[in-house]
Amino acid sequence: MFSLPPLNDHNLPYPDTLHPIIVHFVIAMALFAFVCDVIAYFSHNSRLYEVSWWNLFFATLSIFVAIIFGQIEAGLSEPYDAVEPVLNLHTIIGWSLSAILAGMTAWRFILRSRDPNSVPIPYLGAGVLLTSLVVFQVYLGDKLVWVYGLHSVPVVEAIRDGVL
Repeated sequence: MFSLPPLNDHNLPYPDTLHPIIVHFVIAMALFAFVCDVIAYFSHNSRLYEVSWWNLFFATLSIFVAIIFGQIEAGLSEPYDAVEPVLNLHTIIGWSLSAILAGMTAWRFILRSRDPNSVPIPYLGAGVLLTSLVVFQVYLGDKLVWVYGLHSVPVVEAIRDGVL
């Protein structure tokens, strides 16, 4: 039978949260891919389309790793009543973003195989929507850490002491 190592003062079996570290790569790559597409579209610099493609591809792979750690850490956070709606919305949007990002990457793969030197306006429009969703997801993640203090030592201690 497998058992987790003892939980530390962050209520984790490892030194600190990994989800935020991994997810920052996803955020950076997804947003940078969109920025590269927009600049390439207006400047006609086709090399930026290649940069965008690889950032989007690796963002799609990385989001699933981020979600795995996010699910583990959410489960270990012992969310109290006030945080549950935000955590649930963050979880739903995270899984949705993985599907949307995978769909965008598949769409981009098809576009790239047809013409690697351009993207159509509807794809850029979808990029605006993806970017907006990523920004909202960042807001929710920040709220979980900086407002509700998930995995912070004082909140973990309050939960262990039965205060929350």
